Parts: sequence; structure tokens; C-alpha cells
Amino acid sequence: MRKQNEGRITNDERMTNDQCQSTKEPVAGANGQGHFRHSTLDLLSSLSLRHSSFFCGSRPRRSGPVRVCHLGKFYPPALGGIETHVAALARSQAELGAKVRVLCVHHLDRHGRDVTWDRFAQTETVEEWDGPVRVIRMGRRACVARLDFCLELPSLLNRLRRAEVDLFHLHVPNPTMLLALAALRPRVPLVVTYHSDVIKQKVLQLAVQPFERVVFHDAAMILSTSPLYPGGSATLQRYCGKLGVLPLGIDLGPYLRPAAAALEHGRRLRAEHSWPLWLAVGRLVYYKGLHNAIRALALVPGKLMIVGQGPLEDDLRRLAEEVGVAERVCWRGRVSMEELVGAYRAATAGWFPSNDRSEGFGLVQVEAMASGCPVLNTSIPHSGVSWVSRHEETGLTVRPNDPAGLAAAANRLLHEPGLRERLARNAGARARLEFDQALMAARSLKFYERVLGDGSAYGVPKHGTVSRMEAVLPK
Repeated sequence: MRKQNEGRITNDERMTNDQCQSTKEPVAGANGQGHFRHSTLDLLSSLSLRHSSFFCGSRPRRSGPVRVCHLGKFYPPALGGIETHVAALARSQAELGAKVRVLCVHHLDRHGRDVTWDRFAQTETVEEWDGPVRVIRMGRRACVARLDFCLELPSLLNRLRRAEVDLFHLHVPNPTMLLALAALRPRVPLVVTYHSDVIKQKVLQLAVQPFERVVFHDAAMILSTSPLYPGGSATLQRYCGKLGVLPLGIDLGPYLRPAAAALEHGRRLRAEHSWPLWLAVGRLVYYKGLHNAIRALALVPGKLMIVGQGPLEDDLRRLAEEVGVAERVCWRGRVSMEELVGAYRAATAGWFPSNDRSEGFGLVQVEAMASGCPVLNTSIPHSGVSWVSRHEETGLTVRPNDPAGLAAAANRLLHEPGLRERLARNAGARARLEFDQALMAARSLKFYERVLGDGSAYGVPKHGTVSRMEAVLPK
């Protein structure tokens, strides 16, 4: 039996330089089926405040619930993993007693159309409530190379800095907010969640990097979403002394306890499409690797349902025609929560063939796991994807950009007795253990407590660990 304190990290320890640079990777075998080396650690407190110059000389922290403002890109109903995460974190922090605001870009024009991908579409500033969370959606004038031009951003940040927040929580990649913070350098404590490196937009990366260094130098703490990601990120390795790990979480309720409408939709999908039904959920962008899913479909029976929108839809439709599977691909675009949950319930497995470190975590994997849907994912080097859904435990992992390997894993699910049932059972258990948004919020507030230096004013225990995490570290 494992000793109670074995492998634990105390609240005074942090992620060391060696740990940051050499976290282990999933090792893919010759057939694309990897093996993994794990050690159990609690990384909740893997951080250091020795570089916390950002809040030196700032106003004293007043008593009462912490007041935090999340600086995001967009906010639901805008689609995207970061957007989903910010909403889940903000709502669950508010439920624990924090006073939470979100500042983001407005993605809808005056006619209610989503203009995220329209470079010259303009939007207006709107302030609204999402339950207990105050959301400020800034109007934009244009968008060039993922940089949104929001003329009101400096004044809004100054307003929040002066009287309304104790702490900013920035979510990156986010060039718009990075440039504003670097220019203003507001004397408010800053926490950064680092969702991924900028991989493809090299010109944008070079342009933003000087501003990023200013902001990250000033930040009190930088959080990775998994213990694997820092090992491949030159950016994070520069800041190991202030690095922590905060895994993403979601509201598991709709997936663990689906509504009657979701269950009925799942039954309709099974009756309409029969078995097997493969499911891919996400934006239709390059790093999701959906071209590999379409090519893999030619090697397996059944249909592939794709839920999501994005700029590559036309290219992917053409590819489906070219490889002869167009009639077996179901394009669903944007769906309701009940339809999404029903799709997970109906699916044989979720396909998550992302192929680039722009995919740092893969939050839809958690949705699938909570629904009892095994995940077929990829061993992207130094990405958290294969840490979220683990090979041979909650799904199967193959090499990136390997349609044949993906197809082989799918066929194995169909033909190996008991495999799918075992993976589905373990997937639900792992989702409940590690990826509930309430646990994520409690972990985040413990980090804030360390930054602000005041006990447990907002309902989070001052001492002890919040939960155990699995990490992949050198032996």
C-alpha cells in the first residue's frame, strides 16, 4: 500500500529548473501505441514568489473576498478552449466567494453575427452579467494577425486597476492584452495562465515577444495547464522560478448527469447513424489535425461526426471528397449543450488528432471522458494532450499526423473484447478526480492566496494540499 505522504510536494516547494526542462514524454511504440512513465506528485504549490516585482509598491490588499479580473480573448458563447476555460474558472471562483470580472473582446457585431474571423468587422462594448460574473466585452475596430484593436482597453484597465480589482489573471496567447499590459504596467499583482506557445504565427510571435517578456518578468506567477508542457517551452523555461501547474477543469454536471433531452438526442443519433460513430469536436483550424481524421476514416467502418466551425471547413470538405468519405462525414457546426452531450453519449470514441503544440491541453477530451467516451489522441511532444487522456487507461494514444495509426487504434476498440468498456469506465473516474471546475477554482484561489499574502479570506483552506495530481517526471 502506498504511504500517505509518498511523492507529495509541500506548500513551500516549487518546480525546479530540472523538473521544468525534463518532464517525460509519452513514448510511442512501433505501432503507435505508446507507453508512459509516471510518478504521483502533488504540484499544487509548485511555485515561487521570488520574482514578484509586479506588485511591489502596489496598494495594500484590503480585507474581504478577493477581487479578480480575468483578461481573456473572448468569452462564451464564443467558441474555443481558452474561452470555455475562462468562463468555467470565473463562475466557479465566484461560487467560492470571490468577486470576479472578465475583460475580453466582443466577438459579435450589432446584428449578433460572430465576426471573430472577419478582420475588418467592428463590434461595440457591452457590459453584462453571466450569473455572478461581471463580463465586459470590449468593442474592436479591426483584427490583424490575431491582434484586436480595442481603443477602450487602456481606459478600462486603468479603471479596474484604480479601485475595482486586487489581482489580474491573464490568459495567453493573447497579444491584445499583452501589449496593453506592457504599455501600462499597472501596479496590480498579475497571474498568467500559459495555455500554449505561439507556433505557427512566427511573425506575430517575434513582434509580441518583447512585450511578453516585460509582462512575464513583472508577473507574480505563471501557470502551465499540465506538468508536461514546460519541458518543451523555451518561454516557460525562462521562468521556472515562478512556475506552477493549474490543470483545466469544466462543469462536469451536464456530462456526468445528462439532461433528458441530451439522452434522447443520443438515442436519436445512434438510431440514425448506427455503430460505430466517431466524434471530433473543436474549431476547424490547422492544429486540430482533422485532415488526419478524415484520412483515417477511409480505413475504418462507420461515420465521423465533426462538431465545430472554423476557417478550414471548405478545405476539409474538399479533402473528404478526394478520399472518398464525404458521405460518411457529418458536419454539425455549432450545437447546443444537449446536442453535444448526446453526441458524446452516442459516440464509439472521441477522436482528438491534434498535431501541434498549439494544442496544450485539449479540454474537449475532458468532456468526452466525463461522458464515458474513450479518447483517441496523439503524443504531441511536450503537450498536455496525452497527459489529460492517458494511453491504455482512458483512451489510446498514437503518433501525430498518422492516419493509419489512428485507424488502427479505432479498429482495436471495435475488435478487442472489453477494451472500450474499460477505457470508458476509467475515463469517467479520471474526469471526476482531476478535472472538475470546483477543484480547479480551489487550486487557483490557493495560488492567489500565495500572491496576495493574506490567509484564507475567501473560503479556501490555508494549509494542506487541495488534490493529488499525476505528473510525468524523470526518475
